[in-house]
Amino acid sequence: MNYRHAYHAGNFADVLKHIILARVITYMMRKPQPFRVIDTHAGAGRYDLAGAAAGKTGEWQDGIGRLLSLPLSDRAGELLRPYLASVAALNPDADGGAIRYYPGSPLVARHIMRREDPLVANELHPDDGQLLAREFHRAASTTVLSLDAWIAVKSLLPPKERRGLILIDPPFERTDEFQSLTTAMLDALSRFETGTYVVWYPIKDRSKADTFVAAVTERRPIKYLDVRLAVARSFAGLGLTQCGVLVINPPFTLRGEVEDLMPVIVDALAVDSGAGFELKSDCQAG
Repeated sequence: MNYRHAYHAGNFADVLKHIILARVITYMMRKPQPFRVIDTHAGAGRYDLAGAAAGKTGEWQDGIGRLLSLPLSDRAGELLRPYLASVAALNPDADGGAIRYYPGSPLVARHIMRREDPLVANELHPDDGQLLAREFHRAASTTVLSLDAWIAVKSLLPPKERRGLILIDPPFERTDEFQSLTTAMLDALSRFETGTYVVWYPIKDRSKADTFVAAVTERRPIKYLDVRLAVARSFAGLGLTQCGVLVINPPFTLRGEVEDLMPVIVDALAVDSGAGFELKSDCQAG
């Protein structure tokens, strides 16, 4: 595996993924029963936005950088507070929207979760895995693993708490990644059907994305919410401009929250008139 997320940390795709992750965890904490978060592609934990990798692409400036500079309504501010607090926790000396560090998904999760709720952060890349282990070496209720992500899905499910959120965020380096993801998801659901799954995917070929979502959601009666964000009109040679997050067994409140947030996110991150969002689910708004 050669993928290093540092080049893309804090971009529009991270913003969407981490906002949804934060909302799901916030909901799960409403109940006193413990729950487990399993992050199958955890990355390095934190990212230096002034470092060589992030500086080379500057993607964060059109992602979290824009969101931080946007005036927020009371409703949007309330819904974004857990996510933005996880960013602020790494930047205590930030002046306004000027930040130095961006949290990866395991740090977003750990910041919001209760101390006693376990987090399993898995990262196969040896360099990022070392950074991840260093980041969490003193963290309570946190385990860092370096397994192949699809092996991790099989070996870690079901969690002993019987309540869990599984975040799956593949690098999509290989042409067969959607096929591998579909196989892994169907296997995961056979092991832990009641779990909540948050699955990020790129949209470069809409037919492949549609096929993946259909394969995971149509083979069984299952609740889901599929959220898609476009920041620009795509054309040949342009980088990623659209992505999706599929949530299996979402909180009943999530659709209503996302409906309130997506116009705000689109306004903040739009590059051109091709920006917009789509929602598809079999759930009613909460």
